[in-house]
Amino acid sequence: MTDTGEQEYTRLTEKRVLFIVGLILILIALAGVAVTLGSANLSVADSYVAILAGLFPDAVDLPDRMIESNAVGIVWGWRLHRVFFGIAAGFGLAIAGSVMQGVLRNPLASPFTLGIASAASCGASIAIVLGAGVFSGSLLVIGNAFLFAMLAAAAIYGMARLRGMGSEAMILAGIALMYLFSAITSLLQYLGTAAKVQEVVFWMFGSLDKSSWPKLGIVTIVIVAVIPPLLWRAWDLNALAEGDEVAASLGVPVERSMAGFMLAASLVTAVIICFTGTIGFIGLVAPHITRMVIGTDHRTLLPASGLVGAVLLLGADCLARILIPGAIIPVGIMTAFLGIPFFLYLFMRRDA
Repeated sequence: MTDTGEQEYTRLTEKRVLFIVGLILILIALAGVAVTLGSANLSVADSYVAILAGLFPDAVDLPDRMIESNAVGIVWGWRLHRVFFGIAAGFGLAIAGSVMQGVLRNPLASPFTLGIASAASCGASIAIVLGAGVFSGSLLVIGNAFLFAMLAAAAIYGMARLRGMGSEAMILAGIALMYLFSAITSLLQYLGTAAKVQEVVFWMFGSLDKSSWPKLGIVTIVIVAVIPPLLWRAWDLNALAEGDEVAASLGVPVERSMAGFMLAASLVTAVIICFTGTIGFIGLVAPHITRMVIGTDHRTLLPASGLVGAVLLLGADCLARILIPGAIIPVGIMTAFLGIPFFLYLFMRRDA
């Protein structure tokens, strides 16, 4: 490598490190702000003190006003799990979108443009309108949404395999399934009662309102189990992004790798949206923002995309909670409002 090449590589590495560190700092600051939102008044400083007091109760001395207002109980019992869930959901959806865009070599690929979200919505609609599903009780809607999302991923893989497992085949299979599941969901809404239809529509808006520590634990376990193998195989993802023939010439098992990457991305997506409902644009927009700043190397693109997605989703949730006093807008609506202008910008930029 020449001196000029080494300098370029050094500058790019420094840029990536600064970008990731900056995102972490923004996320920490945003989390502090998010914890303050609610009926009980807390300052940002109080929120950090309450978080530290929950982690290290013997090491943190609380002011009397925080003891009297039960600030630690409010933060840890009611607010913090929502903040962490938003971070985990944004992180997972963004990485899933980044993986799908790399595997399919399509900038419009995401868990939602490939029909996985439509499948989850269909499963939830069947549970809500018909009361039918594998599980029962509080797990009925969640279980159906997860099951249908994974069935859609399996169907995309099966249909694409019949066509030779190319990226074009997977995209076409995903689009076909998206329309199919959307049609079934529309039919269920047409047949359902007004109350059931309202429940379906609200689920499809996407929300963090039903977050909890157990749900956060499930999502975190899946992300922790899936993300390290993706990072370990990031070089294979780089090769696939250059084309099937290039990847094969470099010794990458194309079909097996594509299937593995798509399965991992689908699993992360399914386990998130079965709890939140449809939250779009994070998996589409976050990888683009990251790619514009630090390039296309998936070794850094994946974690950085996750951090961008976490910042976007947590920021959108904060806006959703303060935009209309006394009301909380579903975060899926906010991500659409934030994502559509960027999507149009990408469209115009590509045409230019």
